[in-house]
Amino acid sequence: MHRVGSTGNANNSTRPRKEKRLTYVLNDSDDTKHCAGINCLALLTPTIPDGSDYLFTGSRDGRLKRWALAEDVATCSATFESHVDWVNDAVLVGDNTLVSCSSDTTLKTWNALSTGTCVRTHRQHTDYVTCLAAAGKNGNIVASGGLGGEVFMWDIEAALAPVSKCNDATVDESSNGIHGSANSLPSTNLRNISSSNSISLHTTQTQGYIPIAAKGHKESVYALAMNEGGTILASGGTEKVVRLWDTRSGSKKLKLKGHTDNIRALLLDSTGRFCLSGSSDSMIRLWDIGQQRCVHSYAVHTDSVWALASTPTFSHVYSGGRDFSLYLTDLQTRESSLLCTGEHPILQLALDNDSIWVASTDSSVHRWPAEGCNPQKIFQRGNSFLAGNLSFSRARVSLEGSTPVPIYKEPTLTIRGTPGIVQHEVLNNKRHVLTKDTSGSVKLWEITKGVVVEDYGKVSFKEKKEELFEMVSVPAWFTVDTRLGSLSVHLDTPQCFSAEMYSVDLNIIGKPEDDKVNLGRETLKGLLTHWLRKRKQRNGSPAPANGELSVKDVASRSLIHSRAEVDVSSENDAMVYPPFEFSVVSSPSIVTEGTHGGPWRKKITDLDGTEDEKDFPWWCLDCILNNRLPPRENTKCSFYLHPCEGSPVQILTQGKLSAPRILRIHKVINYVVEKMVLDKPLDNLHADGNFASGLAGSQSQLQAVGDGSFRSGSGFKPWQKLRPSIEVLCNNQVLSPDMSLATVRAYIWKKSDDLVLNYRVVQGR
Repeated sequence: MHRVGSTGNANNSTRPRKEKRLTYVLNDSDDTKHCAGINCLALLTPTIPDGSDYLFTGSRDGRLKRWALAEDVATCSATFESHVDWVNDAVLVGDNTLVSCSSDTTLKTWNALSTGTCVRTHRQHTDYVTCLAAAGKNGNIVASGGLGGEVFMWDIEAALAPVSKCNDATVDESSNGIHGSANSLPSTNLRNISSSNSISLHTTQTQGYIPIAAKGHKESVYALAMNEGGTILASGGTEKVVRLWDTRSGSKKLKLKGHTDNIRALLLDSTGRFCLSGSSDSMIRLWDIGQQRCVHSYAVHTDSVWALASTPTFSHVYSGGRDFSLYLTDLQTRESSLLCTGEHPILQLALDNDSIWVASTDSSVHRWPAEGCNPQKIFQRGNSFLAGNLSFSRARVSLEGSTPVPIYKEPTLTIRGTPGIVQHEVLNNKRHVLTKDTSGSVKLWEITKGVVVEDYGKVSFKEKKEELFEMVSVPAWFTVDTRLGSLSVHLDTPQCFSAEMYSVDLNIIGKPEDDKVNLGRETLKGLLTHWLRKRKQRNGSPAPANGELSVKDVASRSLIHSRAEVDVSSENDAMVYPPFEFSVVSSPSIVTEGTHGGPWRKKITDLDGTEDEKDFPWWCLDCILNNRLPPRENTKCSFYLHPCEGSPVQILTQGKLSAPRILRIHKVINYVVEKMVLDKPLDNLHADGNFASGLAGSQSQLQAVGDGSFRSGSGFKPWQKLRPSIEVLCNNQVLSPDMSLATVRAYIWKKSDDLVLNYRVVQGR
């Protein structure tokens, strides 16, 4: 299992975070498609005549989708979005209830025929949940297994039963895992999240449903299977043994030894007498549970076996795995045929009458012919072989070049996904990210708008990165990963408020050129503008409704937590500027958590205004509602300004100077010119050596410094209107007037000491 740092898996985080993180996931323009590998499949057949068949897919992009199946087409009819990490497995139980599990440590129950409604979130596991199993006839029993050897048996009907709310509750109850929505179910809880983000299990539970724990695995569980009656559970994992459990009590029945590597797939027949297992040792084994022994082993694959599916009579098995190949094997005669070979490792199979759906590490799902009702038809085509009983036998045949020929060349139907992002580079301007996807296509994203601004096609990623290099220095105000197949942009306080730009550099029309714009704050405004509008509509008045966020509460909390600073320049500025307007067509999704309920994920356009401090980090709301930013690292740059050696021109300065890091060199040139030209230079420095506001560019009496123009009229002599030409140097290198102090320090000065700038008059200009 691929282990990644996860917003939703705080107990596995590589570093402690005092404050909750806000992440936004940028979605593809065609949001009906998956953008990462498909980990699981589930089929729902109609109970009424002429009803639609549905296929459910769960992906490493963190979402599930429902596909309405027709003869030659599959249409996405719903997206189920609430998990904050990979969806690892999904099963259908009871009356159209979909149960999913994820690397975010949760199980979620959904109304399978809804538009994507999450009924409840169950938080019993403390690590990634890797697999599920459901009973065929006893439709309420579901088992879950995960890393750390945790296995639980759930009665879904009991788990979903309304219970009174309690302070210890750990089951979230709304459509997105967010507490406080109007029509949400009551909640119960099986764990709490402490302020340090560590997970602690309660030793005493007085209210709420608690699943049965099957205790015995010492290592991680990767496969589960249950018989139709839901009385027997089989489990397997890195211990290399198959364990059998009584689901009613959680007690161990027996264990079956024989595999030499991780067990990745399990099947039980309807009676619970026979068990099939697939392993990373490349073998498939058939076990007689009554005799407690392996009765057959099948050497079909040349690499790990990751997926199994059997015919209804348990006479034949379909298998797939790391060798990209799908095989059909007769369990009695050992005859085997290669049905097809793909381009990606196979992760799961779902038999659908005479077809079989194949999920892989690719974002597309394929349907292949399978003859599930009469598999002997496939063997009649020839090209079959007898499966050996030693793992190296198939490997030896493969090396000798006599690999079987696939029976089918093309699938009968493909549900296309979009290529997932596999490589990325944050550019120096800290607004653009260069990406490369699985198809080799290179694109440039503007992360403050969530859109692709350039699609370069299939070009060299390295060469394009070098071509786009800019010598600019902007603080790293966000981090990025692509574990979900798309760009996940992480905002952590106070780092996310560390970057500023002048409005002129962002091409913001109607705003004074030298106004400073905080990139983190404006990005948050763009993300939450829909939420803010909905919230105001719901409130209808300044007074917060019952359960709604009180601005005063957030303000008082922020003052308790830190010496927060009000962003005076942007106070009461609710406008979202064009560089921060996110698309409403392919809007990003937010992944975050507040004080209750754990992490959640939802599209920004689906936020309904009820979300409050229980759902959002307090610092995020404090910024949006109060224009309040937390204390940040020093945004100033200290430097010395001296004449070049041998220069006859000198100006009076007061030692060390200080100015905003984003200040351009042309402002320093203006400062020098002013000192040289004016009869009686204005005091342009604060007592502490800081540049006055005029140099920073705001509209003050020192307009000459702000825009380079000089006032005419009384008090000026004719020679003073002749502007000398000045160059500013650092380390004997002439600086471009467009460079910022931060850029000079990072790329020219390259020292930890205070920056030293030199100036000189350019003769002959």
